[in-house]
Amino acid sequence: MIHHLGCVSFLNSKPLIDPVLDNPDVQVHFAVPADLLALFDAGNVSAALMSVVDFQASTASPLLLPVGMIGCDGPTLTVRIYSRVPAPQIRELHADTDSHTSVILAQLILRLRHAVSPSLIPLKSREHVHPPSHGTAGPEAMLLIGDKVINASPDEAAYPHQFDLGQEWKLLTGLPFVFAMWMIRGDRLPEAPALAKILNDARIAGSKTTEQLLDRYAAEKSWPRDLARKYFTEYLRYEVTPHARAGLAKFFDLATQNNLLPPRRPISYLPAQ
Repeated sequence: MIHHLGCVSFLNSKPLIDPVLDNPDVQVHFAVPADLLALFDAGNVSAALMSVVDFQASTASPLLLPVGMIGCDGPTLTVRIYSRVPAPQIRELHADTDSHTSVILAQLILRLRHAVSPSLIPLKSREHVHPPSHGTAGPEAMLLIGDKVINASPDEAAYPHQFDLGQEWKLLTGLPFVFAMWMIRGDRLPEAPALAKILNDARIAGSKTTEQLLDRYAAEKSWPRDLARKYFTEYLRYEVTPHARAGLAKFFDLATQNNLLPPRRPISYLPAQ
């Protein structure tokens, strides 16, 4: 059986997905986070490394696979708000449309940490390869995610107020944050045991091949090698620990309480095999 997987192509996914690329039983479909949900709901993939809010949005009765995630326990480096004004003065946030989870997290952070609820304006940041520089017109505040935060970030003189949403979440809750996790369609559960083993083995293998991943992807993604190494080994979290599960539950609770995420279903993990 060929297992069809959906995954982001950002640098942060490489320790989870790179070890399966040569597996003849796996075919990987790459997309930005916001596009994975359509692939998943259409049945084009059996499982995907999706933004966690898509667990609630999906119509495919998903189940979380606790074999790998993209998260942080403090700063994440690649989910960041850039603002011309201090956070409490933000009135409009141009939000990167590449990620559903980060948009909701940004709203929570601004409301609960900075007592402000700005209007949201979609920002197709893939078209914003060269953000405005100091003295030129540009959005009052921007939420950017992914590799572009490192290789195409706005000028600090133009956006002097910058903050990392992973760090803001840690200060707010004391918990890790989970941006994405593997999940499987409800009608593909017969594949779950085999997929869970493949993906768990991949996560373990990826944690042991940092230098090879840097050789392959750091320059391609326009990351400084030393910063990419720290990103993999110090900033990101890939194991679904009890604290990570608590962080995800807290995020869903706060997002629901603030009317940012409809509670379609309770958190449901694949049972241990």
